[in-house]
Amino acid sequence: MNRHIFSSWSRLLRLCRVSLFILLWFQLPVNGQDPVKKYTIKDGKMLIELGKGMSPAALDTFLEQFNLKGLGFHQFFQTRSADSLHQQGWRVEQTNSGQTMFSKPLMPVGSVNNPLDRMILAGKENQSSSLFPAINRGITYGYNRFRNKNAFPEKDSVVTFYLRNASQARQVFLAGSFNAWAPAQHAMTRTDSGWIARVALVPGKHWYKFVVDGNWVVDPDNQLRENDGSGNVNSVFFKTNTLFRLPSFQNAKRVFLAGSFNNWRERDLPLVKTSRGWELPLFLAQGTHIYKFIVDGQWYHDTVNPETVPDGHGGYNSLLRLGTPRVFRLDGFPNAQEVFLAGDFNHWRDFELRMKKTPTGWELPYTIGPGNYAYKFKVDGKWVLDPANPLKVGNPEGTGNSFLIVSPNHTFRLKNHGKAKAAYVAGDFNNWDPTALRMTREGEDWVFQVHLPVGKNRYKFFVDGEWIIDPSNKLWEQNEYNTGNSIIWVENQ
Repeated sequence: MNRHIFSSWSRLLRLCRVSLFILLWFQLPVNGQDPVKKYTIKDGKMLIELGKGMSPAALDTFLEQFNLKGLGFHQFFQTRSADSLHQQGWRVEQTNSGQTMFSKPLMPVGSVNNPLDRMILAGKENQSSSLFPAINRGITYGYNRFRNKNAFPEKDSVVTFYLRNASQARQVFLAGSFNAWAPAQHAMTRTDSGWIARVALVPGKHWYKFVVDGNWVVDPDNQLRENDGSGNVNSVFFKTNTLFRLPSFQNAKRVFLAGSFNNWRERDLPLVKTSRGWELPLFLAQGTHIYKFIVDGQWYHDTVNPETVPDGHGGYNSLLRLGTPRVFRLDGFPNAQEVFLAGDFNHWRDFELRMKKTPTGWELPYTIGPGNYAYKFKVDGKWVLDPANPLKVGNPEGTGNSFLIVSPNHTFRLKNHGKAKAAYVAGDFNNWDPTALRMTREGEDWVFQVHLPVGKNRYKFFVDGEWIIDPSNKLWEQNEYNTGNSIIWVENQ
């Protein structure tokens, strides 16, 4: 073969390779499964695995859930440039046609050369760990998506799990987060069309699998699945606690639900047509939720629900409360014409939550779930801090916001600093405000309780005017100032 022909064949071969790479990169997920998106901690590293077919919205949701936004993952998938990730200490560890692995070392204090003690996450033999607890409350909403069969029926908190077909199986068990993944605890009963088992569940997110003649299998009819970070895929079921119903519009073609719980995404939550109208069972976390229905492109508030708030466009949003309300109070201001409550819990909509006048001031019952919240009062158009709350966090205007901690789930403890005059804790959870969260002295220690979200939480102590990392926590990562930040990784709530 002469050189010209050989060169032409070489170019053709390279072109085919490039074409194959492009085809694999943009190929959509098969078998109806979502692209891979998981994290784990292993051998002293944070490991994040992301599928290349993931949509920007799905990537945003994953990064927000684990507090990883703004690090450069979007830029990497758009431009293949890892410069921003490298500056944050991340490395592209491996990549193939379907997924990319990113890693970042976690460094023990005082000895960056020693590897972190291995953290073993739950495999199938130990899935009762914190990765798959009996129930996950660290979510805002969820709904079931089945094909070929309806969602599992529920009655008096008892859910009937159903495995369709499997007629040749000799024995089938149900295992999941609700029974510590015991493979032989819940025997399923054979029916004329499959197998059933009844389990009492509380509202929330649960994981499960079927054990068919000793083999672990996901529910083939359940479109909701999650990877546990150790190579196992489990089916997901939401025990719902709210039924949205629109008892009219029988001639409508499509009806959707949108609200504060799903960031008002218009086509995310489709209702199902029934003989009584349109319905959608949903799990909602504790708190206050506002919503509307979208009927063939037109927005409507829920006329069956009497509770409404202004939508800012001359109309109304429906309001739903789940949980015990907290009474916000502002003493004084007897001559004020109107007072509103606003905060990050309602996206700072300063026209929405009008407070009621009382003999001593103003008040408003408002339901919010566990978390940390910034808020203020707006009195006749002027923002006012809560004078009864000493906690405050910074804001872009420099005026600060009042800071509320509901149902704290972690106690920070700075040990052996009894001689310090003042100690504060700061981190991602309060925008790194150094003097907002003053710790309380307990003997030689300083303590403070706060609510930490799922994912990575960075923090430091501010002691007598100086930043220090937590000497009792061996996990930390470098920051842009080369002074380090301590890390707590919350896997589930």
